[in-house]
Amino acid sequence: MAKLALSLAVTLNDRTRPLIDGTVRPEGINLTVTVAGAGEIFWRQLHFQEFDISEMSLSETLMLASRGERAWVMLPVFTTRHFFHTGILVRVDAGIEQPKDLRGKRVGVPEYVQTAALWTRGVLQHEFGVQPEELDWYQERTEGLSHGGTFGFRPPRGKFQHIPAHTNIGAMLVAGELDATLFYSGTPSLVDRSSLDLRQHPAVRTLFPDPRAEGIRYYQKTGIFPMNHGVVVRRSLVDKHPWVALNLYQAFAAAKAHAAARTQELADIYANLGWLTPEARTVWSTDPLPYGVKSNRQALETAARYSYEQGLSPRLVALEEVFAAPTLEM
Repeated sequence: MAKLALSLAVTLNDRTRPLIDGTVRPEGINLTVTVAGAGEIFWRQLHFQEFDISEMSLSETLMLASRGERAWVMLPVFTTRHFFHTGILVRVDAGIEQPKDLRGKRVGVPEYVQTAALWTRGVLQHEFGVQPEELDWYQERTEGLSHGGTFGFRPPRGKFQHIPAHTNIGAMLVAGELDATLFYSGTPSLVDRSSLDLRQHPAVRTLFPDPRAEGIRYYQKTGIFPMNHGVVVRRSLVDKHPWVALNLYQAFAAAKAHAAARTQELADIYANLGWLTPEARTVWSTDPLPYGVKSNRQALETAARYSYEQGLSPRLVALEEVFAAPTLEM
């Protein structure tokens, strides 16, 4: 039987590289791969449904499901994770010393509905008592290039405005026209404009003095390592060829295992030199980035609850509405 010819769009990282370079190939499928930035991939999928398979914002997938949109089904493959709230940037002169000081401040966000913002608002609310409506929001993406615009979405509460097209989050933060930004990459793309490197800028610092320590604190308390992107497949493909979901899941898992083996190889070198203690060496056998619904249910249900609480989803979405049925037991 001839293999299915399908298109895939992903960002480049260690866990997708084996699929991009052909080291790992899904059984029964020939992939044509496009590598691009996440914001661009999501926008192209939401507007044109351009690819058969792609990375997709978890937040926006939940929004689609809550509105009864069934063009896509998600695989529990989470290619990126981060403690997003630890990346909040503030002006050093804005009087923001702790999360509660964000109340009433002018806060930039590339895209209000993006998963990084969803997680950060949820953490601010549930860990620090700061409600989304207490911040004055400035979104960089224009209405035409906004993912939220695809849904006809408008932030339900509080102050919100679009940043004028001639400027951007980075420039406004440096100029004192913003007090903070919830998320910042500094990499311009089809949908994002900021390009300033703020990591060493004297006017800007992280909200949390030790972001790493705050991430550890949050993980030890909640057990959640927030995921950002999943992988979606055309539902029509999965309906016609149910094996496609499993074969793709297995291919992404094999690609991650390939990256993990390389990490293990590097760890062995450090261990053999005595630079990595036997106790520390044992952590390399633990997967910090598990795929599957079962091992991620708590985090996924938390994201779904945040989406409903923040008004992104008009109702609470069950995971069974989002993920391909053959993968729910993984």
